[in-house]
Amino acid sequence: MNILDLFNPIKVFVFDIDGVLTDGMLHVQESGELLRRMNIKDGYALQLAVKKGYKVWVISGGNSTAVRQRLEKLGVKEVHIAVKDKVRLLESLALAAAVAPEQMLYMGDDMPDVAAMSYCGLRTCPADAVGEIRQIAHYISPLAGGAGCVRDVIEKVMKINGHWE
Repeated sequence: MNILDLFNPIKVFVFDIDGVLTDGMLHVQESGELLRRMNIKDGYALQLAVKKGYKVWVISGGNSTAVRQRLEKLGVKEVHIAVKDKVRLLESLALAAAVAPEQMLYMGDDMPDVAAMSYCGLRTCPADAVGEIRQIAHYISPLAGGAGCVRDVIEKVMKINGHWE
């Protein structure tokens, strides 16, 4: 089977935040605030996917109000932070949206993503994901977390389905 065949049925993109939508680095301020970096090219792809009718769900164990606000400005309505059980949330979202796991792409980078990735039909990760994640991924982006890996997978799905512009 061609790997691109797995991209064709995707209707839902599910992304972790730290190490996927960000470069995984935290800048710790004197105030204790943690600053994260996000890629503007990923932002373009996220807003375009939303405009074209794809569902975008962001699920993270981390807790960042600033990241939530950034994603909401891009049109992402399902931003879930401080999540303890990603699979349970995924099952609930999929049921509510009437989406089958085969229609879901998950991109994660570290051990807390293993179970959620395994639930979804297309398991993807950034180039710099940990070894255990790389081993279970169907597709490893050539781009690192926070460096365009999110755009990479969104663009593949949308181009295959004639939705990229």
